[in-house]
Amino acid sequence: MIIQNEFSLTGADGKLIIGDITFEDKNPNTPIILFVHGFKGFKDWGAHNFVARYFAANNYRYIKFNLSHNGVTAENPKDVTDLEAFASNTVSKELFDINAVLDFIEKAYGKETGVNLIGHSRGGGLAIIEAANDLRIKKLITWSAISSFDSLWKKEQEAEWKKSGKIYVTNARTKEQMPLNVTLLEDLEENAETLNIVEAAKRINIPWLIVHGDDDVNVPFEHAQQLADANPNSRIIKIEGANHVYGASHPYENETLPPLLFKVCEKCLTFLGE
Repeated sequence: MIIQNEFSLTGADGKLIIGDITFEDKNPNTPIILFVHGFKGFKDWGAHNFVARYFAANNYRYIKFNLSHNGVTAENPKDVTDLEAFASNTVSKELFDINAVLDFIEKAYGKETGVNLIGHSRGGGLAIIEAANDLRIKKLITWSAISSFDSLWKKEQEAEWKKSGKIYVTNARTKEQMPLNVTLLEDLEENAETLNIVEAAKRINIPWLIVHGDDDVNVPFEHAQQLADANPNSRIIKIEGANHVYGASHPYENETLPPLLFKVCEKCLTFLGE
C-alpha cells in the first residue's frame, strides 16, 4: 500500500516548511527522491501527487515540500494566498529551505543516504546550485529548468522595481497580481556569483538528466541547451510537443498522469536505475 506522511520544519526567517513523504509501506529502505517546485508552484500543484505515487510504486521514497515563502499556507494548501510571504521571498531563502529539508532527510534516514534531486522550472535552477555544492546529492534531474533567475521578469522592469520597491507578476490561472519585493533582486545582485546557474552547472560532477519540452513558452528550450552546453557530461532529453508542465494543470481532475508527464517519469526512472 502506498502511504503519504506529512512533516513540517522551520524554514527561512522561521517560517514553516510543510512537506510529505510518499512510499510503499512494504519497502521501508528505498532510495530517496527530493522534488523542488518552481516559481508560483507548490507541492500539491496539479499532478505532483500522481508523480509521487508513480515513483513510490517503483520503489522510491518521494519527498516534496513547500518552500517557506511560496505563499501557500497549511490552511489553504492548494493555492498561493499568503502574498506577503510570497513578496518577501528570495533565492537565498529558497536554498536555505532546501538545505533544511536535506538536513531532515539526513537525520531521519542516516548520513549515508544519497538523495536524487528533481527540480522543476525555477526549482530546477535551485537544484543545479544545490547539486554543485552539496555532496549529499547523488543524481540530478531538471525539468523545464531556467538557466538564470532573472529570466522570470523583464530586464526593463528592474529600474522601476528599485525605484518603487515592488513589481507584480500575474498568476496565469487566477489573473491575480502577485507582488515581488525588491529584496529578491537585491539578493541576486549581492550574491551574483553563488546564484549563477550556468556557472554552477559547469561544476556538476554527478549524473545529470536535463528534461525539457520543445513547446515550452514559459522557459524556452534554449535554456536546456545552454545548461547542456555548460556541462558536456549531462544528458539532455527533448520531450516533443510538451509544454512547461508536460500536460498537467491545476486543479488536476484526471485519475492518471498526463501522457507526456508519464513519459517524463519513465525517462527519469530509467536514468535513476542506471
